Amino acid sequence: MRDAAELQEELLRWYDRHARSLPWRVGPAERQAGIAPDPYAVWLSEVMLQQTTVAAVKDYFTRFLALWPDVGALAAADDARVMGEWAGLGYYARARNLLKCARAVTDDWGGEFPDTAEALRALPGIGPYTAAAIAAIAFDRPETVVDGNVERVMARLFRIEAPMPGAKPLLRDRAASLTPAARPGDYAQAVMDLGATICTPKNPACGICPWREDCAARSAGIAADLPAREPKKPKPLRYGIAYVGRRDDGAWLVERRPASGLLGGMLGWPGGGWGEVAEDLPPMAADWRDLGAEVRHTFTHFHLRLAVRVARLPAGAEPERGEFHARLRPSDLPTVMRKAHDLARAELGAERGR
Repeated sequence: MRDAAELQEELLRWYDRHARSLPWRVGPAERQAGIAPDPYAVWLSEVMLQQTTVAAVKDYFTRFLALWPDVGALAAADDARVMGEWAGLGYYARARNLLKCARAVTDDWGGEFPDTAEALRALPGIGPYTAAAIAAIAFDRPETVVDGNVERVMARLFRIEAPMPGAKPLLRDRAASLTPAARPGDYAQAVMDLGATICTPKNPACGICPWREDCAARSAGIAADLPAREPKKPKPLRYGIAYVGRRDDGAWLVERRPASGLLGGMLGWPGGGWGEVAEDLPPMAADWRDLGAEVRHTFTHFHLRLAVRVARLPAGAEPERGEFHARLRPSDLPTVMRKAHDLARAELGAERGR
């Protein structure tokens, strides 16, 4: 294997030719021409990309940037509007922390993001990976940026056969050994691009990889088998009920979930808790009818089966829980609640939202 400087140089040459064009990225040619990345755009994209694919994030990023073009604008935004625009992207704690972070940057840093990983880590919602990514990409700090793509590249390059997640510290050490002092932002994005486009989880394109001659796993014929993983534990199955009610004037009965916890701060259909047995907790007395169909949704730690009950509610109805929204957009709902809406809309006369 070549030394670190040669590997860095080879990868950066590859990146200069093959960097992905992404809406939040300042490409290598632009960067070398003196165009600096916008830390706000880098931060926004990195938060959105946590446990979410590039394809899923692009439209959300573009819409957020159009609505709130800088951190001050986002800090001043209405919480419910931001949560509504985030709906469908998942992991809703990120949206709550997005607002907290924007307000901290505005109030405590004069609207300018700090330029070191240490200071960035002190902001709401910014962990070690995100802090390193912002510091490297936005400010060209020599920080080691390690996401799933980078872990996969390191496991194969150095033939690390220890299973994940236990191998994470070793993979990080290997990544740190290759982090350069020159062009660290471009290098960080180059390794992530390498993992996303060539060193892919299945069927890696080893023949066109700039590090193909140096890759120990390729030489051993086991590149596609790494990184190894411990067997996954089966996810538990939980049950619940969604009560989808619509008043005669077209208003929907919804409730906002508590700020902390799953789907925190998001609008949703009233219902009880989710557990081994569905909690039957209607929001008001009404002729609730079970549709005989269920929503199936998978969260990070469990599978959910959600029965859907619908009712037409009279004008002037007073719910025990929740409130009526006259102009509810299905797009304001998280995915699991939107699925329930789609099942109920034929019964209640709903129009499909964007």
